[in-house]
Amino acid sequence: MSELQTTDALTAASPLGKNDRILFLDAVRGIAVLGILLMNSMAMGQSHIFYAFLNPNQPMTGLNYYAWVLEMGFFEGTMRGLFSILFGAGTVLLINRLEKNRGNTDAADIYYRRILWLLVFGLINAYIFFWPGDILYSYALCGLVLFPFRKLSPQILWVGVFILLVIGTYRENSSLYNRKEIIVKGKQVELLKKQNKKLTETQQGDLEKWVKFREKNDVNGMIKDAKEEDDKIQKSSYPKLFAFYRDVNMELQSIGFYNGWWDILMFFFAGMALIKSGFITGEKSNWIYIIGAVLGIGISVAFNFMGIKEMYAAKFDVIKLTESAPAELYQIRRLLQTLGYLCLLILLYKIIPFRKCLNIFVPVGQMAFSNYLMQSIIGGIFFLAFGWHGKLQRYEIYEFVLAIWLFQITFSTIWLRYFLFGPFEWLWRSLTYLKSQPIKRQKVDDTIGVQPKIVVST
Repeated sequence: MSELQTTDALTAASPLGKNDRILFLDAVRGIAVLGILLMNSMAMGQSHIFYAFLNPNQPMTGLNYYAWVLEMGFFEGTMRGLFSILFGAGTVLLINRLEKNRGNTDAADIYYRRILWLLVFGLINAYIFFWPGDILYSYALCGLVLFPFRKLSPQILWVGVFILLVIGTYRENSSLYNRKEIIVKGKQVELLKKQNKKLTETQQGDLEKWVKFREKNDVNGMIKDAKEEDDKIQKSSYPKLFAFYRDVNMELQSIGFYNGWWDILMFFFAGMALIKSGFITGEKSNWIYIIGAVLGIGISVAFNFMGIKEMYAAKFDVIKLTESAPAELYQIRRLLQTLGYLCLLILLYKIIPFRKCLNIFVPVGQMAFSNYLMQSIIGGIFFLAFGWHGKLQRYEIYEFVLAIWLFQITFSTIWLRYFLFGPFEWLWRSLTYLKSQPIKRQKVDDTIGVQPKIVVST
């Protein structure tokens, strides 16, 4: 399609019909859950230390370099952001439907039981399937506070998003300048020690903090920690893996959650505001989406590549990166890029040829819960049980990702021709309603467009 044809198509595109709106939400959810695997696999297949950095023990040029640039420039944080927005939007749809059909009391009862079961699934995913990057547990804890906000207007919800963004940005920069202080004070005391000057108790403490920080955050320290992690994971028995991941998960689900709850809640509120205003279902002017896509993606990607250039020049030395960073704007960048992608997807979905392509992901989105958990199960079997953890180069992990993508697109499409829900969706739904739910279709549908009328997942 030429640039002129694309512009004409966008200008002439009409608002989405009711069924297309539901299809669109499922398509975006499907894209998001597949995109999440791309980033999660970088922590599944190697030490989590190299999630955002290239591994110095592997070639840092060629395919590894381009794989890293692609991830950090276009995917990091954004797929999770889209998934979180869809969770917030889906929560509004779910609660509205429950209150309409069952009343406020029953709606609250069902909603909170559903969220508590999500928490249980998150614990299983983290402790049994050995995926410490699980988001279900954190989603459940943040989801517990969404119900009282269901009636708020989009404007008030956006105020909440802004407040949470300010909180997140403040905390990120506070952490950055705490690290800067450790480095500055540590180097000053180190100089005094070289001059054989007697150190005070406070100076001795500053030196100990600096030495510990340096040992863990320079390149040699990261390589050492990565090797220790690989040694604990490779060829370990299930009980040993359980003990290792138990300790990791306990820290992530306590300190880790405390340091990042505002991130999840911010995107939840954004999703609630976007569905209430009709923005996410394409009801606004096409020019709003065009401007949002151009500015959101353009500014954030430019910012990303500035960071990529600095990281590569510093050879991923966290100390050098900390010293040179004037500020931390990760959450602002991530919110802009995620909203930019959402605007772009809305625009593309209004164009019939692109809509047909995007509808390929609808079954994946309708089974997003099952697909997300299956990614953890398959990743655990491949990298832990089969011993491939730490054995693949960064670009080679893409082969694993591509295989799972093709499998989940195919499996989801075939499964939903015969069943109403994904396997884990059915289990979650049955536990929520305290009754086994029907799962088999009475008649195989000829078109996928019928399916969203039956289930709108969250």
